[in-house]
Amino acid sequence: MSRKKQTIVAAPQSGWAVYLRTSSDENQKPEMSRARQRFAIDENVLKRSNLPLIEEYVDVLTGKSPDRKGYQRLLADARAGKFSHVIVERADRFGRNDTEALRAIDELHEFGVAVRFANQPDLDPMDPDDRVLVALSFTLARRESSLLGIRVKGGLRAKRESGGFCGVAPDGYRNVEDKVLGDAKRLHGRHHHWIEQDPERAAIWRYAWDLLLKNEQTLEQICENLHARGYKYRSGRPFIHVKTNGKRIANTSTLAAIFHNWTYAGWVTSKSGKIPPKTIRGNWEPLVTTEEFERGLAILEQRDLKRGRQRCHDYLLKGLVYYDAPGSQSLIRLTCSTSNASRPGGGTQYYCIARSNINFLCSNIDGQIAEALGCVQVDPYLMPLIRTAYTDDIAEKMGHVNPDEREQLLAALKSIDEEEVRMMRLYAAGKVTENLWDMQWQEWQDRRARIRMSLEGLEGQQQVYVENLDAALKFIAQVSLVYNRLERSDQKELLRYMVERVIVDPMGQIRLELCAPFAYLQDISDQIRSGASAISQGNKAKTARHASGLGSESCSDNFLSNWGGRIRTYECRIQSPEPCRLATPQWDECIIAESENGIQGHSRQGA
Repeated sequence: MSRKKQTIVAAPQSGWAVYLRTSSDENQKPEMSRARQRFAIDENVLKRSNLPLIEEYVDVLTGKSPDRKGYQRLLADARAGKFSHVIVERADRFGRNDTEALRAIDELHEFGVAVRFANQPDLDPMDPDDRVLVALSFTLARRESSLLGIRVKGGLRAKRESGGFCGVAPDGYRNVEDKVLGDAKRLHGRHHHWIEQDPERAAIWRYAWDLLLKNEQTLEQICENLHARGYKYRSGRPFIHVKTNGKRIANTSTLAAIFHNWTYAGWVTSKSGKIPPKTIRGNWEPLVTTEEFERGLAILEQRDLKRGRQRCHDYLLKGLVYYDAPGSQSLIRLTCSTSNASRPGGGTQYYCIARSNINFLCSNIDGQIAEALGCVQVDPYLMPLIRTAYTDDIAEKMGHVNPDEREQLLAALKSIDEEEVRMMRLYAAGKVTENLWDMQWQEWQDRRARIRMSLEGLEGQQQVYVENLDAALKFIAQVSLVYNRLERSDQKELLRYMVERVIVDPMGQIRLELCAPFAYLQDISDQIRSGASAISQGNKAKTARHASGLGSESCSDNFLSNWGGRIRTYECRIQSPEPCRLATPQWDECIIAESENGIQGHSRQGA
């Protein structure tokens, strides 16, 4: 959470601010929890201090969230200098997010406000040794929250598998709770929860199901029948909403959801728990039988199939096509429209701007895609240089050229060592128990192992990235050949992965903006091509000799200059009968590498 740090000119007012927090799990009796916290604070700190009590801040919310009203008001008052000390019962009452809590303590220290804990009054979070204990307290609190979440999920899963219902009962049922006495308390706890039919509401939904199973009324008509009887949803929402102009709107969405809810048929289902219907029978009385419920689902499904739907046209570039308007600084997204859609032929499809005369036939725009993809290629002569440039970029990002990340990992290892030394001193002084020491030592070992794996993985990750580059190069080398052979749905899927936007100019000509990594490869290839063109300008005399057929020591750079913005995977046909080389060691290695891979020159008509 971001905070604006302010400098307090005057010293804060001397006095205590008490912070009391009760987690949401204790909402049944939060006053008892706060009374216990106040007693510990008074007995251990306030009665022994000469400073007055200035303000008390209270929250009833989990400590994992910093967005607590009392907590935020405390920080705001601390910035204003209203008190000099903050007292809480324990460190985990201040918060269960160790990072946020320590940042808040550091910020309060900058304002001249000290934080103390009633269970350990002498503990100073700003002392290096004491800070280890404070951080350990926050870490244990976060671990406790994580374990509590695991236990709750496990309990819910066990309850579902035994046929119990978890959560708020659906409309027509009600949640019931009862205290457990005797030996059963060890099995079920102090409270037992289940659901049962609500006699008043169950009759409404039994009547709704009877109307559905007759298969004579639509969902709108069922809503009208229920509304005519004065029924409403449990939330108070009417089945029929009547607008001021007299228009009647049937609220069928909730009705349809209820007709699809297997709870009414007595079955336990859960998407998060991966429990499909008709797997676990619930321990409550069903409102409809399984046969009736499935028959209702079949009726709804059959109605969906018979429902007259508007003809759905398939637009290849829906959501991808933009118009580059003359004089406009931004692109305009084109919508899809079909004129005369009711005609037998299905009408004519356009990419257009609504309520304007800018319209482009979909067939004209879609027909240019294959040719445009054919221009998105990488010249094989450039592949080794692209790999080199890509490797250099990855090395820089990963810290091989720029060692910031490596230095950060090494600094983290050193920080763990220093923290272990401070903790060892506390352990030797008897301030830390052996169990806490073992637990913290294991955490240090885990953190060291993760950092060392990160260091060792830097080199390995680079090799993985290079392999991914090769896969991308092979993909775009074949995309123009494969595109026309694909089904239309597969063509759409391919374009969604490869093309960011298709931009149409006023003449109806398109250009492609590619997604990563294809746009990145195109940028690298353009940069390399520009650099190679500069080299060829420096070797102008040799290039002229080769173009006139007077020599063969240098290679024609037609493939670098005559292809516009294209990136090619095919070679241009070189007229020289001898091997073609540029006068630089890098290009020598490039040609040798490609010749060893068995690449042969091919010509392409129209290129």
